[in-house]
Amino acid sequence: MAYEFSNFVRLESLSWLAVASDNMAENTSDLDGDNFDWDTEDELEIDNIPLSCSSLTVPGRLAAVGSGEASSSGGSSCTKIVDHFVGMGFSKKMVAKAIQEHGEENTDTILETLLTYSALEQSPEEEVQQAEPDNFSSDYDYEESFLNDFSDIDSSDEDITNPTSDEESKIMSLVNMGYTRAEASIAIERCGRDCSLAELTDFICAAQMAKVADGDFPLEEKPRLNGDYSKLKKRKLLDSKQRRLEKRIMTEDDETIRLPNPMIGFGVPAEPFQRVRRDLPESAIGPPYFYYENVALAPKGVWSTISRFLYDVEPEFVDSKYFCAAARKRGYVHNLPIENRFPLLPLPPRTIHEAIPLTKKWWPSWDTRTKLNCLQTCIGSAKLTERIRKALEESDGEPSMRIQKYVLDECRKWNLVWVGRNKLAPLEPDEVEMLLGFPRNHTRGGGISRTDRYKSLGNSFQVDTVAYHLSVLKEMYPNGINMLSLFSGIGGAEVALHRLGIPLKNVVSVEISEVNRNIVRSWWEQTNQRGNLIDLADVQQMNSDRLEYYMSKFGGFDLVVGGSPCNNLAGSNRHHRDGLEGKESSLFYDYFRILDLVKCIMTRNQ
Repeated sequence: MAYEFSNFVRLESLSWLAVASDNMAENTSDLDGDNFDWDTEDELEIDNIPLSCSSLTVPGRLAAVGSGEASSSGGSSCTKIVDHFVGMGFSKKMVAKAIQEHGEENTDTILETLLTYSALEQSPEEEVQQAEPDNFSSDYDYEESFLNDFSDIDSSDEDITNPTSDEESKIMSLVNMGYTRAEASIAIERCGRDCSLAELTDFICAAQMAKVADGDFPLEEKPRLNGDYSKLKKRKLLDSKQRRLEKRIMTEDDETIRLPNPMIGFGVPAEPFQRVRRDLPESAIGPPYFYYENVALAPKGVWSTISRFLYDVEPEFVDSKYFCAAARKRGYVHNLPIENRFPLLPLPPRTIHEAIPLTKKWWPSWDTRTKLNCLQTCIGSAKLTERIRKALEESDGEPSMRIQKYVLDECRKWNLVWVGRNKLAPLEPDEVEMLLGFPRNHTRGGGISRTDRYKSLGNSFQVDTVAYHLSVLKEMYPNGINMLSLFSGIGGAEVALHRLGIPLKNVVSVEISEVNRNIVRSWWEQTNQRGNLIDLADVQQMNSDRLEYYMSKFGGFDLVVGGSPCNNLAGSNRHHRDGLEGKESSLFYDYFRILDLVKCIMTRNQ
């Protein structure tokens, strides 16, 4: 069966806002290289912060501005250095102070010092009392407000953005973050007046990236910041073409799926609201049952397209914070029944202190977190935690509000927990496994590195959430189930079914990562599964002949489950947030292609 997807898809463009290209440099200044893969999934969902200028420089030399090069003469070089940093928005007095401290050769250190001065709102005359300039440097990579797109935080629980119901206050908050009033107003109009600042900044970021990719209009000039980073200069007004484009977008007839608040889908355990029925389109009624997952905060129109391809089934948006101690906002499209669901028992811990009780002894009163943010594929660096420790130790008594804010922002970004007096540390892989509902040591051993463990876990399902949705299958398949698992990862769906007590008769698992395939195979053997596991590498090689072969052996698939890569959907992938047209996220169409083939083959064989 051939599929001409160009005849099916009309992906909506968000090309209506301007963004300065010099704000697109990737910030890697304080990250340990062994712990990071910036093209993976969940760190892209939440790491939407203003980017540091440090990538514009090379150690010991000034980065080129225009076509000029640093002069070899001392006076000329110093003048160019001063002009360079003044051009970034720092005051001459502040630049002179930094150069006096560090010399004119090390431009990286100068920049870090200037960022420290600005972030802490201290003038050059003031000595930094709580910490040396390097204590914050490029880890403090935001302007006056922390602009991370914590897409997996419920802002009603965490006082990160100080949300308010007043529309003008939200506009002013966004303007203080560096967005224009036009951007803020359009975002509120499109997302709704009750949405959080995190959702608004995610929406604006998506629109900015689409604007850059579109290239139809000249980029708007990015405003410079003044020396203390406390205010932003007004941007130029959008030109007439941009205004017409905004008006067109705001009057489009097509409807966009909006995220619910609270994000509890058709119901979650221990919450009063529960939907007990829904109407499925006739083409979606199973079997085979299907279950598809991806990040909730995708660019505009993505979930509408996903729903349209998956037989117009209404997505179910759920935050895993209702199932465990960590947030994880996801959308699920499935044709499973929604009545008579039940959770896995025993219920997992719901707060940080319940999940990791040893941290309670050292937890300061000013850290009010009760839930962790989305668990990522990477962790905070040792350099970062050492800087935080020094800053806290040099504080006299309780840290100042500025240092508390800095520490809490980094804690929320990297899910740092307290392990000693003034000591923070990232979660261990075993702790991440527990929070995500996997058995202890699920990703340990077999030559798998710590980095691979974090990466595999960060891209996985939250087992308790998925098991709650799949629990309706237990009465339907008491003798076992045949499953096609696409983009299997580390086997989140398989583990969920096993923990529900549903026998796995035949599982065809398709996963590109050899590391992940080894993890699933090891789990299969150690849990003494009696069924058959067939692991394959590439979903694009799953054609009708191969599917018919397996289905003739098993008698068809009862469940087709999968979560295609979200690399081009995640909130902070500012360079390649191309939606379902992106290289990785376009694999969603392979999920649909394979699911539709399975349905056609089973219909023909009935």
